Amino acid sequence: MTTLAADACLAGFTIGITASRRAEEFATLLRRRGAEIVFAPAIRIIPLADDTELERVTRLLVAEPPQITVATTGIGFRGWMEAAEGWGLADDLRNTLGATRMLARGPKAKGAIRAAELREEWSPGSESSAEVLDHLLAEGVSGVRIAVQLHGATTEWEPVPDFCEVLRCAGADVVPVPVYRWVPPDDQGPLDQLIEAVVTSGLDCVTFTSAPAVASMLMRANGTGLLERLVYALRGRVLAACVGPITAAPLEELGVPTSMPGRARLGALARHVAEELPRRANRIHAAGHHISVRGAGVVVDGQVRQLAPAPMALMRALAGQPGRVVSREDLLAALPGGGEDTHAVETAIARLRAGLGTPKVIQTVVKRGYRLALDPAEYADDNPPHQMAGGQRAPGVDLPPRGPQYVQPAGNW
Repeated sequence: MTTLAADACLAGFTIGITASRRAEEFATLLRRRGAEIVFAPAIRIIPLADDTELERVTRLLVAEPPQITVATTGIGFRGWMEAAEGWGLADDLRNTLGATRMLARGPKAKGAIRAAELREEWSPGSESSAEVLDHLLAEGVSGVRIAVQLHGATTEWEPVPDFCEVLRCAGADVVPVPVYRWVPPDDQGPLDQLIEAVVTSGLDCVTFTSAPAVASMLMRANGTGLLERLVYALRGRVLAACVGPITAAPLEELGVPTSMPGRARLGALARHVAEELPRRANRIHAAGHHISVRGAGVVVDGQVRQLAPAPMALMRALAGQPGRVVSREDLLAALPGGGEDTHAVETAIARLRAGLGTPKVIQTVVKRGYRLALDPAEYADDNPPHQMAGGQRAPGVDLPPRGPQYVQPAGNW
């Protein structure tokens, strides 16, 4: 049992990190606020020095220089220059790019250009690839040779796969530069576990710092038959926190609501998660206690209670229908591993009561099941949970004990 510190706003929350770069730095920012972290790098970056396709394209551009070069990411452009150094092409590439008009998608790309002793001509205030595209189309690109440094390998879920194609349709001679290419991780076990944790609500939030990481997770979930359940969970209880709109685009295409900071920075994302998760957290008043169910446990009157998987699963099931009776059969189905003996439910309920330290929060309804003993203030006269449209009583749902009012607690369940 842990008492929440004043600055531990994420205590009890479990957050998944899909980043392969700066993951430990990001985790430290979240841990300082009390969060539990689950690591699952969703992508593996191919070392640029070993990328034969990038070397081929680099030699092609040196031999046939472009008129315009678009740099999309700082790490990608910087890595390209470093790889060229290893191939003995650094000076040739720098001279080639120095003779072109250079556009930088954002400040990181701009910084990498200047670190290479080059100078950009223009950069959009929005840090958006779409604005770069509009800028090029507005000035006309017919017959213009344009080198475009790509984000990574494109998939059906990445946000701007048509950037080069739109330029081609406008008459440009486009040379894609495959910098910062990614592939799925060698060991996909951690990613599988992360997906399972999202599906079973073992996570409160999963964070993304690149569109390829989103695409990789979606591809893996699709390959393992869990895509539909993953998307359902992300549309509901589990928050999808993205560093910016480009990263969020693949999820939003699937109808998944995303949340992001005002600035696309790692520190800003950590602060945003620290504000958003407590705001979204469900709050239940039961048997005189304040309760909030989170991925890593249950907060009871300001204290984090860590629970084993079985009692935690029952707590989620009961909190999903606060004040309503949940049958033993439904609770049995919610238990990890399932089974056919409802005695397992009674055992897990006993462990849940002990773990919460407040046994009266879980109320037994004889021959029916169990429910959270909501305080009277949690109910509302005009929309009780036991009634359907027209005021009829819903089948199989017991009336709340002595409480004429019901209010749906905050949070997504």
